[in-house]
Amino acid sequence: MISPKARFDGRRVFTGFVAVLLACIANYLGDKLLGQRIEIFYGLATFNFIWFLQIFVLPVFVGILTTAVFGLGGKWLCYFPPLIVRSWAYYETLNFIGVPEGTYLMPLGWWGFFVILAMETAAIGGFLGEIMFKRIYGRSPKSTWYKSSTPTKDSAD
Repeated sequence: MISPKARFDGRRVFTGFVAVLLACIANYLGDKLLGQRIEIFYGLATFNFIWFLQIFVLPVFVGILTTAVFGLGGKWLCYFPPLIVRSWAYYETLNFIGVPEGTYLMPLGWWGFFVILAMETAAIGGFLGEIMFKRIYGRSPKSTWYKSSTPTKDSAD
């Protein structure tokens, strides 16, 4: 049995932090480049092609970036950048930018649903990133990718 102290790897934690930070920056810059704020509602015109790109396409690239930086297990970290960036954007609109004349701030229920959509799309990107960078989903044996905690006959040599 591996002790809990032996399981902690500071380098892996640092890599995870860097992966999430870079993905947040990429997501934020992508939002600024597209120029639409999903937390502002102005009728059915809210749901246009740019909105679609921000919810369904940009998070895929963010998930792929997270996995590219972190490696195996990045599909679990890629949920966080859309949540962080979307939460910051809502807070920024509410407290700093303000809601433009003739528009409404998206109700939290709708906004939460859209954040979950972005997070799940980022998970698809994380899954695709693991396939692209690690090539782990296939017919290769698990021993190729995971280290055993018990010594084997071959490792004693």
